[in-house]
Amino acid sequence: MANTFKNASLVSVDHSALATLYTCPASTTAIILGLALTNKTDNSVTATVQMTDNSASTTPLLLNEVTIPANTTLEVFAGQKYVLEASDILKVQSSAATSLDAVLGLMQIT
Repeated sequence: MANTFKNASLVSVDHSALATLYTCPASTTAIILGLALTNKTDNSVTATVQMTDNSASTTPLLLNEVTIPANTTLEVFAGQKYVLEASDILKVQSSAATSLDAVLGLMQIT
């Protein structure tokens, strides 16, 4: 089994719907190491993060409308580990257009 560290990112996260940040590839397990959400504006915004767990047919919210102050970065999942299996999806949404960037650090096991 090969372990490969990767990043996934979205610039200007969508505000009208949840946007896919990462989809775990076939024959792969991914360990989420951290998620940085950066508010690029002079106003507070909220962020929502959702995981689609296809094996369990569930879509739990990992963050629900968490406020990120103006011009700051929120480090999410630091010290915690989430496991994504093949075809599981991580999605993000912002409360305001073009206000939020998201960077996900993960390790893929193939």
